[in-house]
Parts: sequence; structure tokens; C-alpha cells
Amino acid sequence: MTVAETAAVVPAPRVGRSAHPWVRFALRRLGRLAVSLWVLVTAAFLMIHLIPGDPVRGALGSTATPELVEAKRESLGLNDPLWAQYAHYLKGLFSGDFGTSLISQTATSDVIAQRLPATLALAALGFLLAIAVAVPLGVAAGVLTRRGHGRRTELGFTTTSVVLGTIPDFMVGVALVYVFGVRLDLLPVAGNDTAAAYVLPVISLAIGPAAILARIIRIEMVTTLQADFIRTARAKRLPSSRVYLSHALPNALTAALTLSGLLLGSMVAGTVLVENVFAWPGLGSTIVSSILNKDYPVVQGIILMYGIGVLLINTLVDIALALLDPRSLIRED
Repeated sequence: MTVAETAAVVPAPRVGRSAHPWVRFALRRLGRLAVSLWVLVTAAFLMIHLIPGDPVRGALGSTATPELVEAKRESLGLNDPLWAQYAHYLKGLFSGDFGTSLISQTATSDVIAQRLPATLALAALGFLLAIAVAVPLGVAAGVLTRRGHGRRTELGFTTTSVVLGTIPDFMVGVALVYVFGVRLDLLPVAGNDTAAAYVLPVISLAIGPAAILARIIRIEMVTTLQADFIRTARAKRLPSSRVYLSHALPNALTAALTLSGLLLGSMVAGTVLVENVFAWPGLGSTIVSSILNKDYPVVQGIILMYGIGVLLINTLVDIALALLDPRSLIRED
């Protein structure tokens, strides 16, 4: 066999295969995150160029003189070649410059800094409420309906969770405003000045994800309770509470963790509609008013913030799953 034939038979070693699984995992995640961020930034940049009409004319209004519109376009660099505008946009992002509002002449980064805490508070409280409701509800439903028991309980739980999980959060918000704000006059329905003002927006944001997550936890719990290691735990006559909470629950929550990360991302995006229902002073209400006013630099900046938030959440969920189940590192190889 010649040297050339030997080289053809022996497979070439794959680059990076000798590296530690965690190193390969981190490189893959960082690569996906970088590509996703580039797509997001490029889409946000192209948005202002793909929308029909002149955004500067739309922002300044029909009474603005052509000289004023042209001067504004020149100051924003919109008369430069597209590649030059893209390079300037990327350079600004790397230095923390998201542009300047066409309406208020305020830096977009300042607008985001003012509104972001309210959105984060709403999303975080909604997520915590969804977890606090879904975990005990899903575990209890799984225990009550294991091995074919509790057919009526299973039917009622599944039907209710499916219905609640499919209702859009803004429709839930409108219903809550009508019942608790208009008819009963129990809770405020606008702003975030008091603790009571958080109740209805947080419930609106959490009720759908809680229903979906509880259904998944019940399914995982039923499956886990049929596993061999659960039979072994029962054979050792361990207390039921220990079997359910120490042995079954951690395994059932592994799959739920993946879904909860996706739900958190959807909840962050869902704040846009909920904030507008409750006049919440966050990014969601700001992006809608900016779209109506054609204030595209602010729209671009807020879209980037939402996109970056969702991407970071998904990356953190992947890392958490790898920590909980290191076998996933091997399966990905």
C-alpha cells in the first residue's frame, strides 16, 4: 500500500476532538450566540431601510421643510452609502451608542436605561409567580394521576391548563382589568407606583406560562414515578414525601427547566402587550409609542435589547441543563 493510499484509508483526526467536552460545549454556544447576535443586529439595522417611506419625514411631520428634513438626514448619515452606514452602526453599538431619538433628541441608551428596570421587574415577578404556581400544581397533579388513577382529575387538569395556556396574555389582562379594576374596583389598572399595581400585570403575564409548565411537570412526574429507581426507593420503605421530593422531583424538573427558559424568553417578549394594557412605564409601552411616532432609532435599540435578552436567557438555560445533566455534553458530540 502506498503512502497516498494509506492517507486515504486512515481518517484524519477531527480538530478539537481532544479538547475537554466543556470547552467544546462553550465554543459551540459562543459561536451560536455570536451568529445570532450578528443576525439580530443586521436585521435591526436594515429595518429602517426596508420600511416604506422616509423615516425622517415621518418623525418630523408633514410640516417640516425639505431643508430641515435634508439636514436631519445628513446629520444621521442616511445619505451615506449603505455599507458606510452599517459600519458606523456597528461601531456605535460597540461603544454603547444606540443612536438618538428623532423626537426627543435623547440618547436611545438613556431611554432604555430609564425604562428597562420596570420591564425586568415585571418579567421577573411574572416568571417567579409562574414557577411558584406550576411546580406544586404539576407535582400534585402527577402524584394524583399516576398509574391511571384520578381520570377525572387528569381530564379536568389537562383541559384547564390547555385553555389557560392558549389564551393570549393581553386578553387575560383585559379580563382582569374589567373584573378587578372596573367592576370590583379592588386594584389599580395603570402604572407601577404602588405594590398593588403589580398584581394584575404580573398575573396576566404568568397565568399562561404557569399552565403550560404545570402540564409538562405533571407528564414528567407521571413518567418518573414509573421508573425503576422509584420502585427501589419504595422497596426501601422511604417516606412518600422523600420519594416524591428528593427522588422524583429533580428528575421531573430537568425537562421542565428547558421549557421554563423558553417560557421566560416568551414572557420577556410578552411584556410588550401587557405593558400597553396596563400603561406600564417599561420598554414595551415605549416601543409601541416609538413605532407610532416613527422614532426608529429608539425602536431599533429596544428591539436589540429584547433580542439580546432572549438570546442570553436561552444560552444560560443550555448551560444550566449541561450542569444538571452532563450526559448532554456527550450526546452533543
